[in-house]
Amino acid sequence: MLSYEEYRQYDATGLAELVRKKEASAAELLQTAIQRAESVNPQINAIIHPLYESAKATVAAESLSGPFAGVPFLVKDLGLEMKDTPLRVGCKGYTGYTSSVDSYAIQKIKAAGLVIMGKTNTPEFGLTPYTEPELFGPTLNPWNLAHSPGGSSGGSGAAVAAGIVPMATASDGGGSIRIPASCCGLFGLKPTRGRISLGPIYGEMWSGAVVESCVSRSVRDTAAYLDALAGSLSGDPYQLSNPSAAYLAELGQHPGSLRIAFSTVHPLGLPVDQACKDAVAKMAKQLSDLGHRVEEALPLPYFKEDLLERFLVVVSGESAAELQQLSKHLQRRATTADVETNTYALALLGRTFNAGDFAQAKKGWNEIAQRVAQFHQQYDLLLTPTLASRPIKIGALQNSAAEQTLLKFINSLNLGFMVKASIGQLADKAFGYIPWTPFANMTGQPSMNIPTLWTEENLPVGTMFTALQGREDLLLRLAAQLEQVMPWGDKIPDL
Repeated sequence: MLSYEEYRQYDATGLAELVRKKEASAAELLQTAIQRAESVNPQINAIIHPLYESAKATVAAESLSGPFAGVPFLVKDLGLEMKDTPLRVGCKGYTGYTSSVDSYAIQKIKAAGLVIMGKTNTPEFGLTPYTEPELFGPTLNPWNLAHSPGGSSGGSGAAVAAGIVPMATASDGGGSIRIPASCCGLFGLKPTRGRISLGPIYGEMWSGAVVESCVSRSVRDTAAYLDALAGSLSGDPYQLSNPSAAYLAELGQHPGSLRIAFSTVHPLGLPVDQACKDAVAKMAKQLSDLGHRVEEALPLPYFKEDLLERFLVVVSGESAAELQQLSKHLQRRATTADVETNTYALALLGRTFNAGDFAQAKKGWNEIAQRVAQFHQQYDLLLTPTLASRPIKIGALQNSAAEQTLLKFINSLNLGFMVKASIGQLADKAFGYIPWTPFANMTGQPSMNIPTLWTEENLPVGTMFTALQGREDLLLRLAAQLEQVMPWGDKIPDL
């Protein structure tokens, strides 16, 4: 049997090659992954729905084929439906819900030969940049257990960083691929809107902000994953043409001398952790050494109002809709007993805006896209910190006792206007940590996290590159180049 030390040396592509060459069997890989999960998951709480027996049955009963045939895999417990498995989306109101169909992405994952062995933890409805749902408890960062792995794909990020699997699904509505990738020292690429279908259950999620993909240890794994899953279904609101070449083939192409703007200016005017500034400085020097043209961008094409008046309005409205959907599932009105305090308060906020407010905010997304498109006439890529601070400590962004008491009072009386009065404070708390990631969700652009440095507390800090819509190829070429000169895949947390 393959030892864990041997298993950990390979990415998903490498493990699949072992299976193809019959140097290891899918059953051996799965057993090693299960043993690793049983060893470390009690510490990090990444897997909330083990599917070990069904995974063993898949390996035993099927002739696996595809680019990742026989590779152990995990699925985030949000968004994707997987037939005959639980789906909780971090919410106690969905206790007892079982999926009856496979989402498009799950169908493609199975066709690629990946062996799904469990589902990973996520915050309620994916609403926070940390993973601490009341239903399942917090997921901890394998690099430093006192800290968060980010969110909302924190369970997937922690599981991959801990070496349980080399790759796992992740989705991104405001940074939820790139945030855990930064916190966990992984590669995370948010694709262009519509690159991977959300069907057949959803046409779009969060008004087009949400996209599906993965977090991985290597660039080639993400490229091959995109090749396997990219596509649309009839009826999807966003239809993209297939790329001219396979994404995996792009990794062998030189990116050329790119025009890259960088900035560490916080869009809300708040402080930025020196470690995040240092990461951008390190990356800028590396890019310059590689022959790219790098200069500071002043000013950024991002404004405070974009987050407060355009993103937050839409997300709060979508949260109100989430409660309506939960009410349909429960066949009664969802109450404060069914969801977390902050979720209910955010839904109350959403109800204070009218249809015109929502439509105006959504129109603003197009204004941002046009502004950013003009910016990219001068620059190929924008480089920023992925986050405004190193990974936060567990509980750092949770409500204080006073805040919790006040919100419970507001919720009990449905006083949405009181939540609206605190919108500035809410925004500072939420976007103080993630001031850059939501913009690519509003515009639909592809954006990626590159692991860049580790702090004195052994915490990863990433940098983020954003490109024009449809230019995943450019991001992947650059990522492959950076992976060669500043490799990160061999770094392993000591659990």
